[in-house]
Amino acid sequence: MTDVDRQTQLAREHRERQEERAKPTSTSKRGIILGAGVGVLVVVGGVIAATTLLGGTEDVKPSAAPSPSASVSAGASAPAALPSSTAAPVAPGSVSCAYRKDDSGGPAKNVGTPPSKPDLKAKNMTITTNQGTIVIELATAQAPCTINSFEFLAKKNYFDNTRCHRLATVETTGLGMLQCGDPLAKADGKSKDDGTGGPGYLFEDENLGGIPLGRGTVAMSQASEDANSNGSQFWISFSDENTQLSSAGAAFTPFGVVVKGMDIIDKIAKGGIIPFNGDPMADVRGEGSNAPKLPVIIKDMKITR
Repeated sequence: MTDVDRQTQLAREHRERQEERAKPTSTSKRGIILGAGVGVLVVVGGVIAATTLLGGTEDVKPSAAPSPSASVSAGASAPAALPSSTAAPVAPGSVSCAYRKDDSGGPAKNVGTPPSKPDLKAKNMTITTNQGTIVIELATAQAPCTINSFEFLAKKNYFDNTRCHRLATVETTGLGMLQCGDPLAKADGKSKDDGTGGPGYLFEDENLGGIPLGRGTVAMSQASEDANSNGSQFWISFSDENTQLSSAGAAFTPFGVVVKGMDIIDKIAKGGIIPFNGDPMADVRGEGSNAPKLPVIIKDMKITR
């Protein structure tokens, strides 16, 4: 089971427990044992997989079969904004980034390794897709090595013609996000390898807790049992439900917020999912990724100052 999948499973179980507690009686129960550990949303191994959010054993009544169509964040709240900062600008040359070889054995599209000195003047990331253009304001001072990686890969056309392979919806997983960045993903709801691809290198976490993981936040994906193992996969949040990941101590590097194009993300979310092999719960079980029904193809990515 991928980390993102385990994270979404735990988030869904959390939601089920809340629904169960709201009922006066319960006639059907099943015991679910959750491992003792902190859940982490992952985007490298499958869009966003989750490990364990809670520890212990608790009786949970299965919820009704989920709908394949998705709802956007409750009340469609405004996207997050980068927190204001009074900190002094980061001095050029004061930051050095380290990127190490990915020896996990996962599929990779190798285009080289980013330079150790990041561009501290990067302001925005523009993602042009077949569904429209999304602009992300970057937290460069807080996540310089993450932005440095994106800038390097974008210049290499690494993301061109890649597909966003997973749509996690509140109905199926308890979370709401679109995952992209696997250069080899098919995003057809059939490929078990979707969400396992990367650039052939890994790098450290940054800015943990620096931006709430709610609607509009953009964050890195990685396997929850492997902190500091970021690659090229990332997710865009369209639901405030994802803030539960922050409270659970999830190690997902938030590196920006959407300032243009949330309507596009909402449209993709409302379009619903292609259940993995026809079974939406297969995603929760970590057997594969539920793909967005509306195909999302990244045509171009640019980092601008």
